[in-house]
Amino acid sequence: MSIGRIGIGFLSFAHGHVVTYAQQIAGFPDAQLVACWDDDQERGLRNARQFAMSYSPHLEDVLHNPEVDCVIVGSETNKHTDLCLAALSAGKSVLLQKPMALTLAECDRIIEAVQHSGLWFSLAFQMRCDPVNIKIRQLLQEGAVGRVGTVRRRHGIGLLFNKDFVEGPTRWHLSAEANKGMFFDDAIHVLDWLWWTLGKRPVSVVAEIGNTLTQVAPDDNGMAIFRYEDGMFAEVYNSSVFLAAEGTTEIYGDRGVIIQNHGDGPSCAVKPPSPIALKLYQKDRAELGWQDLGMPVASGQGERIAAVARAFIDAFRAGTPMCTAEEGRISVEMCLAAYLSAQTGKRVALPLPAQ
Repeated sequence: MSIGRIGIGFLSFAHGHVVTYAQQIAGFPDAQLVACWDDDQERGLRNARQFAMSYSPHLEDVLHNPEVDCVIVGSETNKHTDLCLAALSAGKSVLLQKPMALTLAECDRIIEAVQHSGLWFSLAFQMRCDPVNIKIRQLLQEGAVGRVGTVRRRHGIGLLFNKDFVEGPTRWHLSAEANKGMFFDDAIHVLDWLWWTLGKRPVSVVAEIGNTLTQVAPDDNGMAIFRYEDGMFAEVYNSSVFLAAEGTTEIYGDRGVIIQNHGDGPSCAVKPPSPIALKLYQKDRAELGWQDLGMPVASGQGERIAAVARAFIDAFRAGTPMCTAEEGRISVEMCLAAYLSAQTGKRVALPLPAQ
């Protein structure tokens, strides 16, 4: 790794989030944007000009650039594996946009390549960088609500109502071949959040995933209930057709309750006059009622996405991934199990059989 500024390369700008990362990194004193490749030449050239990077239509030019320490992979999901393997083989560390891959076999190929190379690798899960989510995790680790019996998380976007998203250059998100489905694309955030927050994996899932208000993608809504070995339930509701929203998280324990509001795009966009981002009720402090924990309400979803950039650079310098390849596989497995349950109409046991 460079002693001074960290050299960053980009492998595809297909996923819009990586453009936000570039915007942030461009202003960092300890990192520099060096080079990029994109199989869409117009898109690659446009971003290269915007961020004063060199562009090449040849992947190896970026991978063999000695000034590049780490590449950010922002391609369509079905191209993640090949790009990660190429980068790791060339000796480049990797920050990979979610989801990790479309299949567990592809996840395993990435994990094997990371282990073989010994290089830094991380998934870019923005919910791990959100101050409210960090506080929720801390509260649970401190035992603030005792033993948790139920977790409910609602996560939504309204993109399938957006003509520019459905018909524009980001429409690859709607392709089953490139991205499986919108539940896979977006609920993956919540599934990683569950693992990261709770530190345990479920043993089964029952789910319904399909289209309710649109027919432009393989699915626009999904509900999944995960069961854990200790009896805990975790309910995940993900939608791509939210016009507005409010509640996002409910955690019920035997000594208290945590409620989070206004965390995702639709709920940030439509706020009540005085929203409370995070509140806590505790049985042994019942006289206090709901305790407002004083957490700030994000100005918008972009705030959470932008936070990944600083966390990424700091984690890379520290040599500690934000989300390891092995952890990235967990959320993919949970999501695939939910799809299998929806397809078969049956409860699906976890872990899934090896592919």
